[in-house]
Amino acid sequence: MAIKDDIAVSAVPNAHHDDEKDDVYDSNVPVRYRGTSNDKRDMNMLGKRQVLRRNFKFVTMLAFASTVMASWEVLLPLFTFVLTDGGTPALFWGFIIVTCGQLLVYASIAECASMSPTAGGAYHWVSEFAPPKAQKLLSYLVGWLSAIGWQVYLAGVAFMVGSIIQALIALNDESYTPKPWHATLLTIATITFSIVFNTVLAAKLPLLEGTISLLHIAGLFAIIIPLWTLSPRLDARTALLEFTNEGGWPSNGLATMIGLTTPLSCMIGYDCSVHMSEETIDASITLPRAIMWSLAWNATLAFLMAVTLIFTLGEVDSLFGTTAGQLAPFIQLFYNGTQSYGGTNTMVAIVIIMLTACCISEVATASRQLWSFARDEGLPFSGWLAKVNPRLNIPLQSIAVSVVVTALLSCINLGSYTALNAINSLGGVSILSSYWVTIACLIYRRTRGPPLPPRRWSLGKAGLFVNVAAILYLTPMWFFAFWPLENHTTPKGMNWSSTMFGGLIIFALIFYFVKAKHVYTGPVVLVKRVE
Repeated sequence: MAIKDDIAVSAVPNAHHDDEKDDVYDSNVPVRYRGTSNDKRDMNMLGKRQVLRRNFKFVTMLAFASTVMASWEVLLPLFTFVLTDGGTPALFWGFIIVTCGQLLVYASIAECASMSPTAGGAYHWVSEFAPPKAQKLLSYLVGWLSAIGWQVYLAGVAFMVGSIIQALIALNDESYTPKPWHATLLTIATITFSIVFNTVLAAKLPLLEGTISLLHIAGLFAIIIPLWTLSPRLDARTALLEFTNEGGWPSNGLATMIGLTTPLSCMIGYDCSVHMSEETIDASITLPRAIMWSLAWNATLAFLMAVTLIFTLGEVDSLFGTTAGQLAPFIQLFYNGTQSYGGTNTMVAIVIIMLTACCISEVATASRQLWSFARDEGLPFSGWLAKVNPRLNIPLQSIAVSVVVTALLSCINLGSYTALNAINSLGGVSILSSYWVTIACLIYRRTRGPPLPPRRWSLGKAGLFVNVAAILYLTPMWFFAFWPLENHTTPKGMNWSSTMFGGLIIFALIFYFVKAKHVYTGPVVLVKRVE
């Protein structure tokens, strides 16, 4: 194996990248799903075969990213956390800060996606751009971080749906006594339903995304208009300037930094489009545009919801005064404002539909990332996980594993709700870590390595500034994502994601030195670029 500057030549016989005439297509992929000549050239360059169907265009990929992120929908179950640390001003100003910071992060990711439009995403880019001596190990670790992050996010969204349904039942039936196993079964039902649109209806997934994206927009206004019309208003000074510190931290500033994790949680994961890159038409230009437009669009929608919640909140204590409020405080907020079971049920139903659609899309994202990493021999049972169903042209085994992982994680709720929250926190820090390493490697390549590869979407001369600014933003965000909500916390209120994150890294390293080191080479060895 010889690697010179940006070119790595592989002796793998099925890499199919010797010249532009090589056939990269699997015989089972119909001609109409093979993409453009640019897609063929990119697959040749990446040393991969086209085994998935390319059926996403810019509009449907934009819709897909919007559905996966469900920015304003996810904010509703999470917004009460920021009330403990920072209060409503932290939510308002925090959204502005986080949006600006995430624009820097995803601009960096979008440029990487244009250079290497592969379902592997971050771990592939690290393999290409990291210092040569660290390429293999860093790429492997980032692959694990991305895989765990997306699997955990999938479980978190499915559990949100189950919990919200449970809370809605409690609102309408005062005799109902919620049990942990109810939420677990509802979570399993949600993820099972998601299988349909990722298997037998996989070819219709773009159509579903386009349809749901309309509800994503209309649903927001169907919720905020009644709240602005019927709910009491908080005065602007209190809402925007009076920070709170209910967590008992030494200063309001520290409490606010911890509270920023709430708006951040709604803005992580716009690289979801990347993991569908081998199913996207003209991916090297479609992906970066979809990433940036989806971020700008969904940040705007989430900010509108945040402002609505801030000014129509009412008395905070009233949100937790009922069983429904304890399970999902935003449902009680809806009822407090509308004083109508019918109106509240309709508004919550919209949220349930949107989060279920999010779950469907996240099955696709999580399974493709898992499949891609297995294709490069980075996981246990990689040979089995990397298989693609020849009839459906989908990674059926990876989809099945993603569903099973979610079902198993939901069972943790039977013994400890705290443990499940810790796992959900693990998703955020894992994804942030993968971003940090990727952008750090990009900075290294810009400053120490050979010139970056050609790309159709480029940051130009501003690239290094954007990358450095993104790292400066990500570092404190990553640090505070591990903190608990309260200073003098108990085991129940502790954020155990730090312990679980460390455990994940240790497990990945053990597997690396026991097996992966001998079979995982990193995707860079298959890459051949012609400058």
